[in-house]
Amino acid sequence: MIQGCATALVTPFKPNGELDEEALRELVSLQEKAGIDYIVPCGTTGESATMTHKEHLKVIEIVLDQAKRAKVIAGAGSNSTMEAIQLTKGAKDMGAKAILSISPYYNKPTQNGIVKHYETIADAADIPIIIYNVPSRTGSNILPSTVLKLAGHSNIVGVKEASGNIGQIMAILAKVPKGFSVMSGDDAMTFPMMSLGGNGVISVASNVAPKEVCNMVHSALDGNWPEARREHFLLLDLFNNLFIETNPIPVKTALRLMGKTSGTFRLPLCDMEPANLEVLRKTLAQIGLVPK
Repeated sequence: MIQGCATALVTPFKPNGELDEEALRELVSLQEKAGIDYIVPCGTTGESATMTHKEHLKVIEIVLDQAKRAKVIAGAGSNSTMEAIQLTKGAKDMGAKAILSISPYYNKPTQNGIVKHYETIADAADIPIIIYNVPSRTGSNILPSTVLKLAGHSNIVGVKEASGNIGQIMAILAKVPKGFSVMSGDDAMTFPMMSLGGNGVISVASNVAPKEVCNMVHSALDGNWPEARREHFLLLDLFNNLFIETNPIPVKTALRLMGKTSGTFRLPLCDMEPANLEVLRKTLAQIGLVPK
């Protein structure tokens, strides 16, 4: 079973827009030193939508090479089923332990189309697949009944749930088969989800506060709910303000404020508005990540 704390890793780019391999390796090492269980390159936070197919696989390759302890769950989704299969096979061949596969965006498939999309990928590549449901990005929602249907496929092992709908999440948790992982895709929802039986988080916030997010998740897994609750409320402003603008603008900016090499953005993402930047800086200072 996949459980614990996973970081949806940012992708550092040089000022000319090229991948910054040295900075990427440094970020992976920082995550491992902090005790992260899984590293997830090429997700939404990694700006995968702006990468070429070649760049996408290169980022996965670098992370796999640099990671010595943490397992790598490679982002390999697409709104094109055939492209998702190609990325999935490429990541599998390089040694990824599992795949995170976003629901098709822009196309707005029916629930039957979503089932066929994932089953086709799972039939084509023998590697554990985590479904990624994020309706705010994709324009369509994966219903609990669809998740439960897909959970019957031997290669589909979990879901990253970022719908923000606690009723939907409970409906999934109540009926998924034993061994099927339900991971939070929203940092602020991690503690509530885990209290209901969730297995952890694929986190944005752990880019900047990996030890703290790990402590919250591992405390919950160990049944130490008072400590998990304490950490949740300590980090709650960070969880919320890392989405004060479109992800990954705030998290890459936060890393920069902390003196880490997070690199530039690829258009159409751009630098934060000054007022939001100040809110973010104060949030980081509040929990000791930058000087007050």
